[in-house]
Amino acid sequence: VQLVESGGGLVQAGGSLRLSCTASGSTFSINAMGWYRQAPGKQRELVAGLTSGGVSTNYADSVKGRFTLSRDNAKNTMYLQMNSLKPEDTAVYYCIADEARHGVAYRYWGQGIQITVSS
Repeated sequence: VQLVESGGGLVQAGGSLRLSCTASGSTFSINAMGWYRQAPGKQRELVAGLTSGGVSTNYADSVKGRFTLSRDNAKNTMYLQMNSLKPEDTAVYYCIADEARHGVAYRYWGQGIQITVSS
């Protein structure tokens, strides 16, 4: 599975951005996708996660009500709509995809994309 992120950039506080993550390869075996982020000097944290078919979605408390995760299975693409952005949302955002094959769990990571929110 290969993951390619797009949609990052610089935005002013209060603005919006939409990240996309397109998966290729053995996408039929993906059972969950999500986004992590890592700010300078901080640990990587889960921002939002989505199970296959959008059955279950969870968000970090810090982004609830502002970020929305969605998935277009036909396009093998996941989206993260980010509204009311704050300077503390500044980080490198990583797309992840989980799959299980023969009882073994695998996690794939995108290359990361920078989001910078100016105050």
